[in-house]
Amino acid sequence: MWQSEHVAGELRRLYPRCEVSILGVTTRGDRIVDRPLAQIGGKGLFVKELEAALEDGRADLAVHSAKDVPMRLPRGFCLAAFTAREDPRDCLVSNVSASLEALPRGSIVGTSSLRRESQLRERHPGLQVKPLRGNLDTRLARLDRGECQAIVLAAAGLKRLGLAARIRALLEPEQCLPAPGQGSLVIECREERGELRERLAPLDDATTSACVLAERALSRALSGDCQLPLAAYAVASGAQIRLRGLVAMPDGSKVVRAELKGPIAAPEKLGEALAANLRSLGADAILAALS
Repeated sequence: MWQSEHVAGELRRLYPRCEVSILGVTTRGDRIVDRPLAQIGGKGLFVKELEAALEDGRADLAVHSAKDVPMRLPRGFCLAAFTAREDPRDCLVSNVSASLEALPRGSIVGTSSLRRESQLRERHPGLQVKPLRGNLDTRLARLDRGECQAIVLAAAGLKRLGLAARIRALLEPEQCLPAPGQGSLVIECREERGELRERLAPLDDATTSACVLAERALSRALSGDCQLPLAAYAVASGAQIRLRGLVAMPDGSKVVRAELKGPIAAPEKLGEALAANLRSLGADAILAALS
């Protein structure tokens, strides 16, 4: 809802005479919080009901966390704008420790992400990683009740909701490579709505868009979804993008990393090229084992 209110506010600023209203939709991903996403269908669970509202005309556009949008859209839909990226990093939230390294052996760390789980298990084998679903308030409440000693979350969500004070440590990409699109919002609409897409264009941040398109292309080339521990993070510098990617076994027993630089004007080609590199370095064997 914060995301939708943010985009609505930007649209009102750009088009003062335009009436903007919000249609609240609870998705299946919001309702089912007692099982890991990988067991109930992956990223699309946060998107399908919103796309149904676009298709039947109840809504003109939908606002998503870019990391929650499946890598392949249904026919007739498009991603019209990526907003400027918030902090893309993961972070540690804990009442007992200021770092993952300082957590006592056997401590329970909660996360909803196979991507985070695999990297935590690789770097911190002495910790117990357990699934943790629910909205932000629910996860923080479970931490505060002592059900786990720490949780790993996207920093952007905490910052947007005014909860940055709960962050004990930001995890640099070298510690935990982010998910494709993490930190950016994306606006989806029907492809046929040309005039609407033109009106949304000013909300698109060109640098963020190029970086996220590179990350999504890598993930798409590797069939990335919530059932695959996959990370991708791009940073633009002038006319170049540096893209880092990772594919792992969920238990962290095998992790394949690679990076590549390419022109910002061709982000999706860069993503596809890095995906091919990852496959040649051993990602193919991981994909085969997890299929």
